[in-house]
Amino acid sequence: MQFKLAHVAAFVSSVAAHMAMNEPCPRFSPNCATQPQLPVGQGYDYNIKNPIAYDGPVFKSNTPWPQPVALWTAGQPVNVGFQADGAGHGGGHCQFAISYDNGKTAAIVHKVMKHCFFNGPSNSNNAEVLKYTFTLPADVPASSNAQFIWIWTNAVGGRELYTGISDITIANSGGSKSYTGKSAIYPNHAGYDTIPEFGGDYTTGLSLYDNAPNVTITSSGYTAEQPSNQKPTMSKSLEPSSSDSCETSSASPKAPDLPVIHNTVVQPLTSTDSETPSLTAPSVKPTSDQGTDGECEPGECEPGALKCNDNGSGFKICTWGKWSDGFTCVQGTVCKTSDLNSVYCGWP
Repeated sequence: MQFKLAHVAAFVSSVAAHMAMNEPCPRFSPNCATQPQLPVGQGYDYNIKNPIAYDGPVFKSNTPWPQPVALWTAGQPVNVGFQADGAGHGGGHCQFAISYDNGKTAAIVHKVMKHCFFNGPSNSNNAEVLKYTFTLPADVPASSNAQFIWIWTNAVGGRELYTGISDITIANSGGSKSYTGKSAIYPNHAGYDTIPEFGGDYTTGLSLYDNAPNVTITSSGYTAEQPSNQKPTMSKSLEPSSSDSCETSSASPKAPDLPVIHNTVVQPLTSTDSETPSLTAPSVKPTSDQGTDGECEPGECEPGALKCNDNGSGFKICTWGKWSDGFTCVQGTVCKTSDLNSVYCGWP
């Protein structure tokens, strides 16, 4: 009886402890190094490692953080990290995607197929890889209201779906207005095909990802045509929102369901007094902009451009052709402009 109880306890532990993202910090994880203050009426998700309910929403929360949790720059390396005490279920397929409409439509920017969390085939629950670094595509549009999405289909165990969604800012000095990539898919969820347990065959389910439709996303909407065998429950319409175009020169387009950034603290990397914290931003281009669709009245700056505040306490980002309140440098650092006409938070 003692053996049986111990065996049951071990099994319960293995199924209860799954994988969860902690960088960039997902909504509303209690397990990140830092996170914004919780929105009014929200609590920490202490079950963030649990799989997504088969017929429920594909994300555990549709309410964003009140501030972005990361600043990513198009064309530059970005990091995605996971908690160390999770169960890797032998690996599986991971998708990494960007969305501008609160996750209704997402375009893939990176994938780790077959052996996500592992260095090769494995039946282990002990994840070997807890951080992935990849280059964010250079044509991902700038936005202070973007979302990064992680989606995992496990190789071993019950047929489940795991996701995480983080609120981020994307900077892009190149002026890209759209990004086209494979649409994110949600296997093992209502409206999508079920990927069976791999059984040692790590090509299982790959055709679903290969056959996913392309989707074009913009910082103010999206356009996509879903194939007939995919019915995403999170999307009620495939038409661009009315905010895709500027109807008057006096009104700014409305960002979809997400707040404008305020007072986000950007943490510099560890450094000595003789080094410069490695937080670089795109070239500052405070020039007129044509707006989100090329036909609006010129704005006071180019979307995605950044510049230091007058007092050097932080920097601003251009959103919808206007300078937002932007970011505050971490205590002890100030905003500086580099020789390459970029801005960063560095030591005085």
